[in-house]
Amino acid sequence: MLGLKLPTDPRWVDLAKISLEDILTDHAYCEQKAATFCISLIQQFPDKIKLVEEVSPVVTEEWGHFRMVLAELQRRGLKLGFQRKDEYVNLLNQFVPKGGSRESRLIEKLLVCALIEARSCERFRLLSTELEDEGLRDFYHKFMVSEAGHYRMFLGLARNYGGTEKVNDRWQDYLDYEVEIMKKLELRGDRMH
Repeated sequence: MLGLKLPTDPRWVDLAKISLEDILTDHAYCEQKAATFCISLIQQFPDKIKLVEEVSPVVTEEWGHFRMVLAELQRRGLKLGFQRKDEYVNLLNQFVPKGGSRESRLIEKLLVCALIEARSCERFRLLSTELEDEGLRDFYHKFMVSEAGHYRMFLGLARNYGGTEKVNDRWQDYLDYEVEIMKKLELRGDRMH
């Protein structure tokens, strides 16, 4: 369904289990950044009515997810750590062409969002099936379902504004590029990406 060309190394879940505080902290900040980015999209493209209508509820949902992760940290007696640089997202953003029309910049932003959501969905699925803690498996299953919806929404918006054929070609470019990112990044269990 997600189209990712390289699955996450299964050892990632084993590493994530080692430091639950770190993975939950990184997850919390991913949700916070997603909410902020959705607000930014609305501010930059208020004339895109479909985008505003579909992305607005996601702002609330992502902020709610941030609060859910904070509550999970607190429930477990863990603390929210400091935000860390997201190398995965930074490398994805290096693939975005500089300049271009306002429309092309929108398509690129939507495709980057779709890919981040797809990879997050895939990783949440791993956590929801591989963690021993049943409560955490259920917790991450809910996030997996949500991220799948966001992935479809961002990809659908890109196709709506950029045309299906053109966007599908560019999406394949992103998927090919993401394989190289995944091969390059150090396998770390304290990061969602």
